[in-house]
Amino acid sequence: MNLTLHEARVIACLLEKEVTTPDQYPLSLNSLTMACNQKSSRDPVLAMTEAETQVCIDALMKRRLVTDQTGFGSRVVKYKHRFCNTEFSDLQFNSAQFAIICLLLLRGPQTPGELKSRSGRLHLFHDVGEVDKTLHSLTLTEPALVKQLAREPGRRDSRFIGLFSDEALQASESNIACTPTSARSIAAPESEPVSEDQSLAQADLVARVTTLEREVAQLKEALQDFLN
Repeated sequence: MNLTLHEARVIACLLEKEVTTPDQYPLSLNSLTMACNQKSSRDPVLAMTEAETQVCIDALMKRRLVTDQTGFGSRVVKYKHRFCNTEFSDLQFNSAQFAIICLLLLRGPQTPGELKSRSGRLHLFHDVGEVDKTLHSLTLTEPALVKQLAREPGRRDSRFIGLFSDEALQASESNIACTPTSARSIAAPESEPVSEDQSLAQADLVARVTTLEREVAQLKEALQDFLN
């Protein structure tokens, strides 16, 4: 499976919203585009148009990775993934593997520590060791779904990347290669884990942002239904 950067973002957002906002899933074109362009929990931050999102959806539907549906009494088409964990999917993940794959698609290469700190709304890892075990299981699949990158100078831990997009993999390796050796050698070490209070504050902020995004999407869909 080889996805473009935009296709990977579409799949990742459908995976994420299926778990974090199940009451809003499947997603309309408008909601999916907003999720793709979300400024938090995304790397890189994109500015996709609805037309670009639709092109990705159409391509993914041809590959049977996305399907559409229309709700009773509504003409708004909504979309859901068939990427994994459905009867039509070749990929079947447990909750931990699902979270790791989703995060790697959303945010690119990450260390086990980063994955643990960012996974709370998808799956609760009790320690970094659990993340390591999950990553290891995803490197042993045939074909491998995750790859460990060479440790960069100045970093304490190696990062891992998903192997669903050659475009994303090449961009990541190019970024590492193009970084001057001197700059990499003096890079600050990875920050220590945040405190429990900081983690709770961050989680609360993310929850508030998600709620606001959901309410805006609901208002836009209601307006779209009214205009139709």
